Amino acid sequence: MTLGTRLFTWMRGEFVGADGFGNRYFRDKRRRPGARERRWVLFKGRAEASKVPPEWHGWLHHVMDRPQTGPEIRQWPWQKAHRPNPTGTAEAYRPQGHALEGGRRAEARGDYEPWRPA
Repeated sequence: MTLGTRLFTWMRGEFVGADGFGNRYFRDKRRRPGARERRWVLFKGRAEASKVPPEWHGWLHHVMDRPQTGPEIRQWPWQKAHRPNPTGTAEAYRPQGHALEGGRRAEARGDYEPWRPA
């Protein structure tokens, strides 16, 4: 987060809440008539949009008037806990032939047909 974002948040931000990742959510103290409310998040650590859980995503994008927190969140048995996108990290998925996984993959055995221009 930049110095400008911190100053703007300190001067004009009203704290709304925080999520389980430590991200903090704010809205503009000054409401302009006829304009949408300004909302933003200050990420804990690296700024990564996939670190915003669904209950806060809806609030940030004006789908909901207030964030869904606490007992009002309905959890279904098939739901998994939110995880940030691991792309670019050591936890990212890498297929068998990926350079960081040894760089070797199984030999093609007749299932591969090269493209030949007509």
